[in-house]
Amino acid sequence: MYPLNRNFACFQCIKCKGIYRDFDRDYVEGCPVCLEKGEPASVSIAYKHVCIKGNGKRLFRYSDMLPFETFPTLGEGDIPHIKLEKLSRKMGLKNLWIKHEGQNPTGSHKDRMSPFIIARAKSLGMKTVAVASSGNAGVSIATYAASEDLACVVLTTPTISAIWKQAIEKTGAKLIYKQDALARWSEMKEMVRKKEWYPATNYLLPPVGSNPFGIQGYKTIAYEIIEDFPQLPHYIFVPTARGDMLWGIWKGFEECMSAGIIDSIPRLVAVEPLPRLERVFQGELYTNVFNGTSTQTPSVSGNTVTYQALQAIQNSSGKVVTILSEQAESAQLELGMHGIYAERSSALVYEALRKLVKSKEIKEEDRVLLIISSNGYKELL
Repeated sequence: MYPLNRNFACFQCIKCKGIYRDFDRDYVEGCPVCLEKGEPASVSIAYKHVCIKGNGKRLFRYSDMLPFETFPTLGEGDIPHIKLEKLSRKMGLKNLWIKHEGQNPTGSHKDRMSPFIIARAKSLGMKTVAVASSGNAGVSIATYAASEDLACVVLTTPTISAIWKQAIEKTGAKLIYKQDALARWSEMKEMVRKKEWYPATNYLLPPVGSNPFGIQGYKTIAYEIIEDFPQLPHYIFVPTARGDMLWGIWKGFEECMSAGIIDSIPRLVAVEPLPRLERVFQGELYTNVFNGTSTQTPSVSGNTVTYQALQAIQNSSGKVVTILSEQAESAQLELGMHGIYAERSSALVYEALRKLVKSKEIKEEDRVLLIISSNGYKELL
Protein backbone atom coordinates (compact mmCIF):
# COMPACT_ATOMS: atom_id res chain seq x y z
CA MET A 1 0.00 0.00 0.00
CA TYR A 2 2.85 2.38 0.83
CA PRO A 3 5.98 1.56 -1.20
CA LEU A 4 9.30 3.09 -0.19
CA ASN A 5 10.28 6.31 -1.88
CA ARG A 6 12.17 5.71 -5.13
CA ASN A 7 14.67 8.32 -3.93
CA PHE A 8 15.47 6.17 -0.84
CA ALA A 9 19.18 5.23 -1.11
CA CYS A 10 20.13 3.50 2.15
CA PHE A 11 20.15 3.59 5.93
CA GLN A 12 23.19 5.24 7.51
CA CYS A 13 24.40 5.34 11.10
CA ILE A 14 24.51 8.92 12.35
CA LYS A 15 27.62 8.15 14.44
CA CYS A 16 29.95 5.70 12.66
CA LYS A 17 28.48 6.46 9.19
CA GLY A 18 28.02 2.75 8.45
CA ILE A 19 25.83 2.05 5.41
CA TYR A 20 22.98 -0.48 5.47
CA ARG A 21 21.04 -1.50 2.37
CA ASP A 22 18.80 -4.21 3.81
CA PHE A 23 15.45 -2.52 3.23
CA ASP A 24 13.58 -5.36 4.92
CA ARG A 25 15.11 -4.32 8.23
CA ASP A 26 14.12 -1.10 9.97
CA TYR A 27 17.05 -0.61 12.39
CA VAL A 28 14.68 0.53 15.14
CA GLU A 29 17.47 -0.41 17.58
CA GLY A 30 19.86 1.86 15.73
CA CYS A 31 23.21 0.92 14.24
CA PRO A 32 24.07 -2.71 15.11
CA VAL A 33 27.81 -1.96 15.14
CA CYS A 34 27.51 0.94 17.58
CA LEU A 35 25.05 -1.02 19.70
CA GLU A 36 27.53 -3.86 20.01
CA LYS A 37 30.16 -1.37 21.20
CA GLY A 38 27.83 -0.09 23.92
CA GLU A 39 27.56 3.28 22.17
CA PRO A 40 24.02 3.17 20.72
CA ALA A 41 23.23 5.55 17.88
CA SER A 42 20.26 5.97 15.58
CA VAL A 43 20.29 5.41 11.86
CA SER A 44 19.06 7.94 9.35
CA ILE A 45 17.84 7.61 5.78
CA ALA A 46 19.99 8.84 2.92
CA TYR A 47 18.47 9.90 -0.41
CA LYS A 48 19.83 9.69 -3.95
CA HIS A 49 19.33 13.38 -4.62
CA VAL A 50 18.13 16.44 -2.70
CA CYS A 51 14.93 18.06 -3.91
CA ILE A 52 13.14 19.93 -1.18
CA LYS A 53 9.97 21.32 -2.72
CA GLY A 54 7.70 19.50 -5.12
CA ASN A 55 4.18 20.15 -6.36
CA GLY A 56 2.09 18.65 -3.58
CA LYS A 57 0.42 20.30 -0.60
CA ARG A 58 1.44 20.23 3.06
CA LEU A 59 4.05 17.55 3.77
CA PHE A 60 3.54 15.98 0.35
CA ARG A 61 5.49 18.83 -1.27
CA TYR A 62 8.56 17.43 0.49
CA SER A 63 7.92 13.81 -0.48
CA ASP A 64 11.20 13.45 -2.40
CA MET A 65 13.01 13.78 0.95
CA LEU A 66 10.69 11.56 3.00
CA PRO A 67 10.61 7.76 3.32
CA PHE A 68 7.35 7.48 1.37
CA GLU A 69 5.93 9.49 -1.53
CA THR A 70 2.42 8.70 -0.30
CA PHE A 71 1.48 8.27 3.35
CA PRO A 72 -1.53 8.64 5.67
CA THR A 73 -2.47 12.22 6.42
CA LEU A 74 -4.86 14.05 8.70
CA GLY A 75 -3.73 17.53 7.63
CA GLU A 76 -0.46 17.85 9.53
CA GLY A 77 2.20 20.46 8.82
CA ASP A 78 2.11 23.93 7.23
CA ILE A 79 2.38 25.55 10.65
CA PRO A 80 2.82 29.33 10.27
CA HIS A 81 5.55 31.37 11.88
CA ILE A 82 3.99 34.14 13.97
CA LYS A 83 5.94 37.27 14.82
CA LEU A 84 5.48 38.18 18.48
CA GLU A 85 5.62 41.98 18.50
CA LYS A 86 4.48 42.46 22.10
CA LEU A 87 6.79 39.81 23.50
CA SER A 88 9.65 41.06 21.31
CA ARG A 89 9.37 44.48 22.90
CA LYS A 90 9.28 42.99 26.37
CA MET A 91 12.41 40.96 25.66
CA GLY A 92 14.21 43.84 23.98
CA LEU A 93 14.43 41.96 20.69
CA LYS A 94 13.68 43.15 17.19
CA ASN A 95 12.69 39.79 15.73
CA LEU A 96 10.98 37.03 17.69
CA TRP A 97 8.69 34.36 16.23
CA ILE A 98 6.93 31.20 17.36
CA LYS A 99 6.05 28.07 15.44
CA HIS A 100 3.14 26.53 17.34
CA GLU A 101 3.10 22.81 16.56
CA GLY A 102 0.01 22.53 18.75
CA GLN A 103 -1.92 23.46 15.59
CA ASN A 104 -1.38 19.95 14.20
CA PRO A 105 -4.37 17.54 14.10
CA THR A 106 -3.84 15.95 17.52
CA GLY A 107 -2.25 19.04 19.02
CA SER A 108 1.49 18.36 18.88
CA HIS A 109 4.59 17.98 16.73
CA LYS A 110 4.21 14.19 16.96
CA ASP A 111 1.80 14.38 14.03
CA ARG A 112 4.81 14.95 11.75
CA MET A 113 6.23 11.60 12.85
CA SER A 114 3.14 9.38 12.93
CA PRO A 115 2.29 9.20 9.20
CA PHE A 116 5.61 7.59 8.33
CA ILE A 117 5.55 5.07 11.17
CA ILE A 118 2.03 4.00 10.25
CA ALA A 119 2.95 3.83 6.55
CA ARG A 120 5.91 1.57 7.35
CA ALA A 121 3.86 -0.68 9.62
CA LYS A 122 1.26 -1.07 6.86
CA SER A 123 3.88 -1.76 4.20
CA LEU A 124 5.35 -4.54 6.36
CA GLY A 125 1.94 -6.09 6.93
CA MET A 126 2.03 -5.48 10.69
CA LYS A 127 -1.28 -5.54 12.57
CA THR A 128 -0.33 -3.66 15.75
CA VAL A 129 1.77 -0.58 16.36
CA ALA A 130 3.13 0.18 19.85
CA VAL A 131 4.28 3.39 21.49
CA ALA A 132 5.76 4.19 24.91
CA SER A 133 4.38 7.62 25.75
CA SER A 134 3.51 10.12 28.44
CA GLY A 135 0.77 11.46 26.18
CA ASN A 136 1.47 13.34 22.95
CA ALA A 137 3.02 10.48 20.99
CA GLY A 138 0.41 8.08 22.31
CA VAL A 139 -2.49 10.25 21.16
CA SER A 140 -0.89 10.87 17.77
CA ILE A 141 0.11 7.30 16.96
CA ALA A 142 -3.23 5.94 18.19
CA THR A 143 -5.13 8.43 16.04
CA TYR A 144 -3.15 7.77 12.86
CA ALA A 145 -3.28 4.00 13.49
CA ALA A 146 -7.06 4.18 13.79
CA SER A 147 -7.27 6.04 10.49
CA GLU A 148 -5.53 3.08 8.81
CA ASP A 149 -7.34 0.26 10.69
CA LEU A 150 -4.25 -0.71 12.68
CA ALA A 151 -4.44 -1.83 16.29
CA CYS A 152 -2.46 0.33 18.71
CA VAL A 153 -0.95 -0.32 22.13
CA VAL A 154 0.11 2.66 24.26
CA LEU A 155 2.44 1.87 27.16
CA THR A 156 2.24 4.63 29.73
CA THR A 157 2.28 5.33 33.48
CA PRO A 158 -0.58 5.98 35.93
CA THR A 159 0.31 9.70 35.97
CA ILE A 160 -0.86 10.24 32.39
CA SER A 161 -3.21 13.22 32.05
CA ALA A 162 -6.90 12.27 32.09
CA ILE A 163 -7.33 14.28 28.90
CA TRP A 164 -4.61 12.35 27.07
CA LYS A 165 -6.01 9.08 28.44
CA GLN A 166 -9.48 9.89 27.14
CA ALA A 167 -8.18 10.91 23.71
CA ILE A 168 -6.27 7.63 23.37
CA GLU A 169 -9.22 5.52 24.49
CA LYS A 170 -11.53 7.21 21.97
CA THR A 171 -9.40 5.80 19.14
CA GLY A 172 -9.92 2.25 20.37
CA ALA A 173 -6.26 1.88 21.33
CA LYS A 174 -5.24 -0.25 24.30
CA LEU A 175 -3.56 1.43 27.27
CA ILE A 176 -1.07 -0.58 29.32
CA TYR A 177 0.09 0.99 32.58
CA LYS A 178 3.62 0.51 33.91
CA GLN A 179 5.24 1.99 36.99
CA ASP A 180 7.96 3.86 35.06
CA ALA A 181 9.59 4.39 31.68
CA LEU A 182 11.96 1.45 32.03
CA ALA A 183 9.11 -0.96 32.67
CA ARG A 184 7.37 0.33 29.54
CA TRP A 185 10.49 -0.27 27.48
CA SER A 186 10.97 -3.79 28.85
CA GLU A 187 7.55 -5.03 27.72
CA MET A 188 7.80 -3.24 24.41
CA LYS A 189 11.21 -4.76 23.69
CA GLU A 190 9.87 -8.27 24.30
CA MET A 191 6.86 -7.86 22.02
CA VAL A 192 8.78 -6.11 19.25
CA ARG A 193 11.43 -8.83 19.16
CA LYS A 194 8.63 -11.40 18.93
CA LYS A 195 7.43 -9.42 15.89
CA GLU A 196 3.99 -8.95 17.43
CA TRP A 197 4.21 -5.15 17.71
CA TYR A 198 5.72 -2.58 15.39
CA PRO A 199 7.55 0.08 17.46
CA ALA A 200 6.99 3.81 17.13
CA THR A 201 9.40 4.75 19.92
CA ASN A 202 12.58 3.60 21.63
CA TYR A 203 12.69 0.62 23.99
CA LEU A 204 16.43 0.27 24.67
CA LEU A 205 18.59 1.40 27.59
CA PRO A 206 20.76 3.33 26.81
CA PRO A 207 18.25 4.65 24.29
CA VAL A 208 18.33 5.58 20.66
CA GLY A 209 15.83 7.88 19.00
CA SER A 210 12.32 6.90 18.00
CA ASN A 211 11.55 4.93 14.85
CA PRO A 212 13.87 6.26 12.10
CA PHE A 213 11.05 6.44 9.56
CA GLY A 214 9.12 8.71 11.92
CA ILE A 215 12.01 11.05 12.74
CA GLN A 216 12.30 11.87 9.04
CA GLY A 217 9.01 13.73 9.40
CA TYR A 218 10.58 16.32 11.68
CA LYS A 219 12.82 17.52 8.85
CA THR A 220 9.75 19.22 7.43
CA ILE A 221 9.93 21.78 10.25
CA ALA A 222 13.27 22.94 8.85
CA TYR A 223 11.95 22.91 5.29
CA GLU A 224 9.02 25.13 6.28
CA ILE A 225 11.35 27.54 8.08
CA ILE A 226 13.57 27.77 4.99
CA GLU A 227 10.55 28.52 2.80
CA ASP A 228 9.13 31.18 5.14
CA PHE A 229 12.23 33.12 6.18
CA PRO A 230 14.22 35.18 3.64
CA GLN A 231 16.81 35.39 6.42
CA LEU A 232 16.93 32.35 8.66
CA PRO A 233 16.68 32.73 12.43
CA HIS A 234 19.96 32.92 14.29
CA TYR A 235 18.57 30.79 17.14
CA ILE A 236 15.85 28.15 17.32
CA PHE A 237 14.71 27.02 20.77
CA VAL A 238 13.46 23.43 20.97
CA PRO A 239 11.92 21.62 23.99
CA THR A 240 14.00 18.46 24.29
CA ALA A 241 13.89 15.03 25.91
CA ARG A 242 15.70 12.48 23.74
CA GLY A 243 16.01 14.81 20.79
CA ASP A 244 13.82 13.38 18.02
CA MET A 245 12.50 16.76 16.91
CA LEU A 246 15.82 18.49 17.66
CA TRP A 247 17.77 16.11 15.43
CA GLY A 248 15.12 16.12 12.71
CA ILE A 249 15.22 19.91 12.48
CA TRP A 250 19.01 19.87 12.30
CA LYS A 251 18.99 17.15 9.64
CA GLY A 252 16.57 19.10 7.47
CA PHE A 253 18.86 22.12 7.59
CA GLU A 254 21.95 19.97 7.02
CA GLU A 255 20.48 18.41 3.87
CA CYS A 256 19.64 21.84 2.51
CA MET A 257 23.07 23.25 3.28
CA SER A 258 24.78 20.25 1.64
CA ALA A 259 22.69 20.92 -1.48
CA GLY A 260 23.60 24.62 -1.50
CA ILE A 261 20.04 25.75 -0.74
CA ILE A 262 21.16 27.58 2.42
CA ASP A 263 24.65 28.64 3.47
CA SER A 264 24.37 28.25 7.25
CA ILE A 265 22.41 26.40 9.93
CA PRO A 266 20.62 28.23 12.76
CA ARG A 267 21.96 27.55 16.23
CA LEU A 268 19.71 25.05 17.96
CA VAL A 269 19.04 25.60 21.65
CA ALA A 270 17.90 22.42 23.42
CA VAL A 271 15.76 23.26 26.44
CA GLU A 272 15.54 20.54 29.11
CA PRO A 273 13.90 20.43 32.58
CA LEU A 274 16.82 18.86 34.40
CA PRO A 275 20.54 18.71 33.59
CA ARG A 276 21.10 15.75 31.27
CA LEU A 277 22.58 17.00 28.02
CA GLU A 278 24.13 19.79 30.04
CA ARG A 279 26.07 17.20 32.04
CA VAL A 280 27.12 15.39 28.87
CA PHE A 281 28.65 18.62 27.58
CA GLN A 282 30.44 18.91 30.91
CA GLY A 283 32.13 15.56 30.27
CA GLU A 284 29.75 12.79 31.35
CA LEU A 285 28.94 9.88 29.03
CA TYR A 286 25.78 10.19 26.95
CA THR A 287 24.97 6.59 27.87
CA ASN A 288 24.62 7.45 31.58
CA VAL A 289 21.37 7.65 33.54
CA PHE A 290 20.91 11.13 35.02
CA ASN A 291 19.13 11.54 38.33
CA GLY A 292 16.40 14.11 38.74
CA THR A 293 12.65 14.63 38.35
CA SER A 294 10.51 16.68 36.00
CA THR A 295 6.95 15.79 36.99
CA GLN A 296 5.40 19.05 35.77
CA THR A 297 6.80 18.62 32.26
CA PRO A 298 6.13 14.99 31.24
CA SER A 299 6.67 15.56 27.52
CA VAL A 300 10.35 16.34 28.09
CA SER A 301 10.88 14.12 31.13
CA GLY A 302 13.19 11.14 31.55
CA ASN A 303 16.66 10.45 32.85
CA THR A 304 18.44 9.59 29.61
CA VAL A 305 19.73 11.30 26.48
CA THR A 306 20.65 10.12 23.00
CA TYR A 307 23.57 10.54 20.69
CA GLN A 308 21.29 12.22 18.14
CA ALA A 309 20.54 15.10 20.54
CA LEU A 310 24.23 15.58 21.23
CA GLN A 311 25.01 15.60 17.50
CA ALA A 312 22.33 18.16 16.64
CA ILE A 313 23.65 20.61 19.21
CA GLN A 314 27.30 20.13 18.27
CA ASN A 315 26.73 20.37 14.52
CA SER A 316 24.62 23.52 14.75
CA SER A 317 27.03 25.25 17.15
CA GLY A 318 24.09 25.22 19.51
CA LYS A 319 23.77 24.95 23.25
CA VAL A 320 21.75 23.42 26.09
CA VAL A 321 19.72 25.44 28.58
CA THR A 322 18.30 23.82 31.69
CA ILE A 323 15.08 25.34 33.00
CA LEU A 324 13.75 23.46 36.01
CA SER A 325 10.36 21.87 35.68
CA GLU A 326 9.04 23.94 38.56
CA GLN A 327 9.30 27.07 36.39
CA ALA A 328 7.00 25.67 33.73
CA GLU A 329 3.70 26.88 35.14
CA SER A 330 4.79 30.51 35.44
CA ALA A 331 6.28 30.34 31.92
CA GLN A 332 2.99 28.94 30.61
CA LEU A 333 1.11 31.79 32.25
CA GLU A 334 3.50 34.38 30.81
CA LEU A 335 3.07 33.01 27.29
CA GLY A 336 -0.69 32.90 27.79
CA MET A 337 -0.62 36.63 28.55
CA HIS A 338 0.85 37.05 25.06
CA GLY A 339 -1.79 34.92 23.32
CA ILE A 340 0.04 31.57 23.27
CA TYR A 341 -1.40 28.59 25.11
CA ALA A 342 1.53 26.20 25.29
CA GLU A 343 1.88 22.88 27.03
CA ARG A 344 4.03 23.37 30.14
CA SER A 345 6.85 21.30 28.63
CA SER A 346 6.91 23.68 25.66
CA ALA A 347 6.65 26.80 27.78
CA LEU A 348 10.16 26.17 29.08
CA VAL A 349 11.53 27.69 25.85
CA TYR A 350 10.26 31.08 26.98
CA GLU A 351 12.24 30.91 30.22
CA ALA A 352 15.29 29.71 28.31
CA LEU A 353 15.09 32.70 25.98
CA ARG A 354 14.67 35.07 28.90
CA LYS A 355 17.75 33.53 30.52
CA LEU A 356 19.93 34.01 27.43
CA VAL A 357 18.68 37.56 26.87
CA LYS A 358 19.45 38.43 30.49
CA SER A 359 22.98 37.00 30.15
CA LYS A 360 23.37 38.97 26.88
CA GLU A 361 24.13 35.78 24.90
CA ILE A 362 21.20 36.78 22.72
CA LYS A 363 21.24 40.37 21.55
CA GLU A 364 18.65 42.84 20.31
CA GLU A 365 19.37 42.26 16.62
CA ASP A 366 19.32 38.44 16.79
CA ARG A 367 16.49 36.64 14.99
CA VAL A 368 14.89 34.08 17.33
CA LEU A 369 12.30 31.34 16.76
CA LEU A 370 10.60 29.47 19.60
CA ILE A 371 9.20 26.01 18.83
CA ILE A 372 6.04 25.31 20.84
CA SER A 373 5.75 21.54 20.55
CA SER A 374 2.21 21.11 21.92
CA ASN A 375 -0.80 23.11 23.03
CA GLY A 376 -1.94 23.32 26.63
CA TYR A 377 -5.43 21.94 26.13
CA LYS A 378 -4.33 18.41 27.04
CA GLU A 379 -3.20 19.36 30.52
CA LEU A 380 -4.92 19.82 33.84
CA LEU A 381 -3.13 21.68 36.66
